[in-house]
Amino acid sequence: MLKDRSGVVNWLESAVSEQKLLVIGDFMLDRYLWGSVSRISPEAPVPVVKLLRQTETAGGAGNVALNAVGLGLQVAVCGFAGSDSEGDRLIEVLGKSGADTRGMIRVDRPTITKTRIIGGHQQMLRLDTEDNTSRDGAEMRKLMDAVIREMSDGVSAVIMSDYAKGTLSEALCAEAICSARKLGIPVLIDPKGTDYAKYAGATAISPNRLELADVSRTPASDLDALLCAGQKLCRELKLDFVLVTLSELGMALIEPESVKRFPAVGREVFDVSGAGDTVIATLAAGIAAGLDREDAVSLANLAAGAVVEKVGTTPIRRRELIQAIAVEQAIEQSDKICGIQDLLARIAGWRARGERIAFTNGCFDLLHVGHVTYLDRAKKEGDKLVIGLNTDRSVHALKGEGRPVIPQDERARVLASLASVDAVILFDEDTPLELIKTIHPDVLVKGSDYREDQVVGGREVKSWGGRVVLVPLVEGRSTTNILKGAAAADRSRKGG
Repeated sequence: MLKDRSGVVNWLESAVSEQKLLVIGDFMLDRYLWGSVSRISPEAPVPVVKLLRQTETAGGAGNVALNAVGLGLQVAVCGFAGSDSEGDRLIEVLGKSGADTRGMIRVDRPTITKTRIIGGHQQMLRLDTEDNTSRDGAEMRKLMDAVIREMSDGVSAVIMSDYAKGTLSEALCAEAICSARKLGIPVLIDPKGTDYAKYAGATAISPNRLELADVSRTPASDLDALLCAGQKLCRELKLDFVLVTLSELGMALIEPESVKRFPAVGREVFDVSGAGDTVIATLAAGIAAGLDREDAVSLANLAAGAVVEKVGTTPIRRRELIQAIAVEQAIEQSDKICGIQDLLARIAGWRARGERIAFTNGCFDLLHVGHVTYLDRAKKEGDKLVIGLNTDRSVHALKGEGRPVIPQDERARVLASLASVDAVILFDEDTPLELIKTIHPDVLVKGSDYREDQVVGGREVKSWGGRVVLVPLVEGRSTTNILKGAAAADRSRKGG
């Protein structure tokens, strides 16, 4: 859940291009041969694929770069490409996407290429081309020189995408991390292997559940132990945080002394290929822009949810991410409207995090600026604001004929859309006293048109150590006045 949703959307729509990311790592060419299968070969018991088309894209660290470009950022890349046609094609794909490829070092070895043969919608075979021999010192020095040059050119964040193909050696990682830190540039790493010592001093690493289990020698099935291992790793490597992706369980933001879970976005999963690349690119973009760390993680979570709906490795696009934010907002608003058991469970969770519960109540018929200002002020009295909303029956009993003007479900939905409101619960009684006694708010808020001794539930709240707060109202703004004004205007029109 994004805490500053409007700020994040404004950044994506108008300021994301101000950030520049540098992607360092193992760049590959992903080639797809698409065809149809209608028979088995007479030469051997294998399908015959009739080739229909061929597509190519950047894989490995290249896919990270494509995700960052898709979000609208400036992107520079540093890595190796062979002096072959595949290397030409890899650099062409990256360049046409908008990435700056001056940091790609051409070497006398094959470009890492993965060729997938697709029959219908089924991958039939993958052919890999790569040379696993160690890089020589001259090649590594040229790459590091390119990295230093790019870092000095206004980079907002560095991503190191490790696919264990030899680019991110221990020496290169150490020098790149040290150089970035001296320049005040955050370094985020998508790690590989079982020795993370070379990543020491980075801002963050983002392993998946199995990778963290392997490196920490902790059972992947024991989530609590795994998250504790993540905290230990965070402290040992002097990282600011670890973001571990947990597949259907979402993500966990692990800091040296705390862990915060982010549930998976509720989408249908078709293909998780490349989701990790999307996560690290979006996370780095958010950190580079100075977003709140939790908002950066929430944004990465939304981006991952969008790309797993697609078949194949497909980069995120800025418009898709903005749409995902809008969908989350709609779901979140409907989730704010809850029954008593759901509300009590949420309050228990909020209190477990040390958050204070503020409560107010009302009819909120024809929501107006007075209501909005009042609720903004009420929210400042606690960490979470719960609204007790009168049902249609109780509004009618209190206000008389013709009220409410707006039905209860619509009133609840409008209240839930306000950033200041964290939960809405309907109550049918004439007063909210039983509801107040059930949820035990820390702060009871009412308007300054009441005296403290007139506030229903005030005595009870103070009995368990809570406070009663009277907040000022906007002068002359009320539903009654709005209705009177509308009626007078209608009479005037008819009289004219």
